[in-house]
Amino acid sequence: MPVAPCAGQIFKSRGLKARRLVCFVHLCYQNEMALTYTPAGTLGSECPDFTLPSVDGKTYSRSDFLRVKGLVVMFICNHCPYVKAIEDRIIQLAHDYTPQNIQFLGICSNDHKDHPEDAPAQLLQRWSEKNYGFPYLIDEEQTVAKAFGAVCTPDLYLFDSALRLRYRGRFDDSWRNPANVHKRELREAIAALLEGRSYLEQHPAMGCSIKWKTP
Repeated sequence: MPVAPCAGQIFKSRGLKARRLVCFVHLCYQNEMALTYTPAGTLGSECPDFTLPSVDGKTYSRSDFLRVKGLVVMFICNHCPYVKAIEDRIIQLAHDYTPQNIQFLGICSNDHKDHPEDAPAQLLQRWSEKNYGFPYLIDEEQTVAKAFGAVCTPDLYLFDSALRLRYRGRFDDSWRNPANVHKRELREAIAALLEGRSYLEQHPAMGCSIKWKTP
């Protein structure tokens, strides 16, 4: 098992807070969760086409969302601690903006061979228990993740009514602790979209790398 880099130095110099961080880093290593940051989004680029099954057996395509004011596409999964940390915030955001014709979509593209929590049956169970309130799609062949250029969970995109990219970045500025949040970038980007304003402040999201299938 790999060892988190510079762990000993952090323990000596940083105290309890750092020890907690090191424990989290070791957890990521134990679960092969490579920390990944999203690249900058190309604002104005078109939402890739897709047709995918949802966890509840329905099928959704890009063409189903031609009349929305905005489309939030979120590459998420069950097992990733970064997603778990903001899961309730995602659900609340969808609850707040769905009545304003902002459509939310979750997509799981992970290979669940080594991560059984991300298997379709487990996704359905989580979706039902947490009452997501938006479709949760299964990208079994990982072609949609590749078309979007998604790299990690969570990887978050906001498209406008013309399905052009308006935001790609982090959910907010404190994924770990909602009490420390000062900037709610995805919420602010949606509000700007609804008000006809641009939103140019885009910081990368970070999370566990998407678990790609091996050839």
